[in-house]
Amino acid sequence: MPVIRITPQTLPAHVAIIMDGNGRWAEARGQQRAAGHRAGLEATRLAVRFFAEQGVDALTLFAFSSENWGRPQEEVEALFELFVSAIEAELPELVEGGIVLRFIGDRASFPSDLQSRMREAEQASAANDGMCLVVALGYGGRWDVMQAARRWVADGAAESEDPEGTFEDYLSTAGLPDVDLLIRTGGEHRISNFLLWQAAYAELLFIDTFWPDVTAEELKQGLAWYASRQRRFGRVMPREGGGHA
Repeated sequence: MPVIRITPQTLPAHVAIIMDGNGRWAEARGQQRAAGHRAGLEATRLAVRFFAEQGVDALTLFAFSSENWGRPQEEVEALFELFVSAIEAELPELVEGGIVLRFIGDRASFPSDLQSRMREAEQASAANDGMCLVVALGYGGRWDVMQAARRWVADGAAESEDPEGTFEDYLSTAGLPDVDLLIRTGGEHRISNFLLWQAAYAELLFIDTFWPDVTAEELKQGLAWYASRQRRFGRVMPREGGGHA
């Protein structure tokens, strides 16, 4: 097996992660699911530091989907409390590290204190110029496309010379590059309504490890795997020596 070098040329500009397995991690230890979400915070810190140090432009984390509202109320409330405390605890280090914090999703039903913390965090980090950390809360890919489509049509952008290009300006990830590498932990092999438009040509990497147990070495292996891929985007690529794939 040849050694794959991770270089700026082979580095994904935008990494997205479905952080799956927190609840199952806790249940396997006889603990409440909320304990798994708390344990997952350390893996989240590790991932943010790792990808920022690697020079990735954007990292999007799937923290709470639109479907997660169907979970037991006790678990949902515990998650919201965790989100508030995590923003308060992590924001100073993120700002100091030059990271831009951005939240995407339908916030309307969130508790007012969580909405306030999200706005404050975005404002506090807006002037930074480092990696953009996008946290998807109350997010669903179909919701994103639908809300974009409504505003796109209302603004008359559908009649523009580049309708697809203008449509991307209405998505919640406007201004960010498309997802190059989408990672899901926890052993499931689906994207679960996450970044449906943005991940159209993403390389999909599924890892069996539950999110709280993910290590920097596994993330590094993920980047090496990505670097080994030949990304054709539907085109025929030339072989070495002038042939065609």
